[in-house]
Amino acid sequence: MSERSKKKPVRSHSVGLIKPVVGERYSDISTSFIPVTQAEIERRGWDVLDIIFVSGDAYVDHPAFGVPLLARWLESKGFRVGIIAQPDWRSKEAFMQLGRPRLFFAVSAGAMDSMVAHYTPARKLRHDDAYTPGNRHGLRPNRATMIYTSRLRESFKDVPVVIGGIEASLRRFAHYDFWENRVRRSILFDAKADLLIYGMAERAVLEVAVRMQSGENISEIRNVRGTAYHSSQFIDGQKVELPSFEEISDSKEKFAEAFRLAYLEQNPCSAKTVVQRHGNRVLVCNPPSLPLSVHEMDSIYALPFEKVPHPSYSQPIPAWDQIKCSITSHRGCFGGCAFCAITMHQGKTVQSRSRESVIAEISAMTNKPWFRGSISDIGGPTANMYGLTCGNADAMRVCKRESCLFPAICKNLKTDDSSATSLLQAVRKIKGVKHTAVSSGVRYDLLERQPSYFSELTEYHVGGLLKVAPEHLVDQVTDLMRKPGKKSFENFMTRFRGESLRLGKKQKVVPYIISGHPGCRLSDMFELALMLKRMGVKVEQVQDFTPTPGTIATCMFYSGLDPMTGEKVYTAISDREKGLQKALLLWHIPEERGRVMEALKQLGESAKGGKGALLLSL
Repeated sequence: MSERSKKKPVRSHSVGLIKPVVGERYSDISTSFIPVTQAEIERRGWDVLDIIFVSGDAYVDHPAFGVPLLARWLESKGFRVGIIAQPDWRSKEAFMQLGRPRLFFAVSAGAMDSMVAHYTPARKLRHDDAYTPGNRHGLRPNRATMIYTSRLRESFKDVPVVIGGIEASLRRFAHYDFWENRVRRSILFDAKADLLIYGMAERAVLEVAVRMQSGENISEIRNVRGTAYHSSQFIDGQKVELPSFEEISDSKEKFAEAFRLAYLEQNPCSAKTVVQRHGNRVLVCNPPSLPLSVHEMDSIYALPFEKVPHPSYSQPIPAWDQIKCSITSHRGCFGGCAFCAITMHQGKTVQSRSRESVIAEISAMTNKPWFRGSISDIGGPTANMYGLTCGNADAMRVCKRESCLFPAICKNLKTDDSSATSLLQAVRKIKGVKHTAVSSGVRYDLLERQPSYFSELTEYHVGGLLKVAPEHLVDQVTDLMRKPGKKSFENFMTRFRGESLRLGKKQKVVPYIISGHPGCRLSDMFELALMLKRMGVKVEQVQDFTPTPGTIATCMFYSGLDPMTGEKVYTAISDREKGLQKALLLWHIPEERGRVMEALKQLGESAKGGKGALLLSL
């Protein structure tokens, strides 16, 4: 190793544009991007990188993309960072293009689990990929985390590999894999990586980098929050032991038990270390990272993102087009919905940026050549949770509730809407902003306690269509979903329509619905279709339930049990039944009429008495 590479890394600064590089598809490269070629590394005056990220997504220098965000974060702390985006995994050469990193490789499948990105809920191959230039399918492999790690081991046997991102995070324990219809080991074992970082990784990846920079071997790094590792020794101290991989493979009851025990250790204030045996090895999962403070959130989103794809790309990247004018105001979600993996990834604690930070980002965005005056979204997993917190610190330290909103809003949750309302009001006054939409979805049960936000939202930020996610309206199904039921949605619809009428605005609600969710029978979907028709609501899109790792609903789908109560849960397994459920919600689409009639025939008596005719009437 050269003397230069041994020096303490320094933060890089933009120094202009470099000359065209022979063989590249672009005429100039800005050093303000994270390096993706040797030429860009040399332009910065470096001879070696400290950390190299390998990602299943194209490189878009935007904070909505996880790998660029972490790369910028480490860069700001003085580390020399590079990105290998969507490498050709068929040979090792693509993984060697930036050389050998001094500290470690950091591997992510991308913003989506690679199996979700590649296959529909019916296990049919998709033909597009929004995170790829030209929306092309096939530029990342199935089980990308495992394949990338394998190629890196082939290329640099002695360089540590750290895996992370949504795929690794939600597969950190032994888990059910829908695409193979079996229980798989922790991805840490299958990928043969040195360390796994789960959740939002800023704290964990920085601590690992700093400790390795100081000379610590990755095999010695065993106490970083938000990480998991494998060991041949059973650890001492307070811990929660899950049923082993072998046990949950043989018993669905044990599978449900393991999921429940792991799920209840997601509160970073009280969580214990979780261990799970895999043969003669042990998976050790440390407690989650502590939530970021407002100041820390602000510092991350103030990093010098270019907000555009790397200039080497000649084709548009659909995911960037969708989010380029959106603003992340917070992360985390109090909801704890059964079908959602946010609790196991971002966590239940909502972490918000300051109003000043959001305004500064928007003000800078108005100077971008591609900005046309409209902000497509200000929000997070749920827009109207911005600025909300638990009002009881003692209770929060020991809380094991699955949801702060279900079955009723927790008495300790501060639902004051002043922060969220003042943020939207302030954004409307920014010079150059013509319109601001809230399109990330709202919790209408929470809106009942947020009159100012509701008024601000309805008058200025709907843009004709408001997205909400009832998911279902039949109570026994919404109870399993951990969602509010029919009454709450009816109250919201009455209120929203009344306010829109008062304002003289033609505004509609776009409801998100899930078909085939555990607990939902064909008769429940029929009843839901009738409810929506009576309300005058037509559904254009229905999401077929996909059992992805890390959710309560996936545990229900595989085990047939609610892991939190132990009660049995009916599940639609066949593609035919799931297709019929979906068709009933799309009764008004001519192409679905045949399947609607098939569903009504199967329902028999329950669809008689004029109910079937009522559904199909115009």
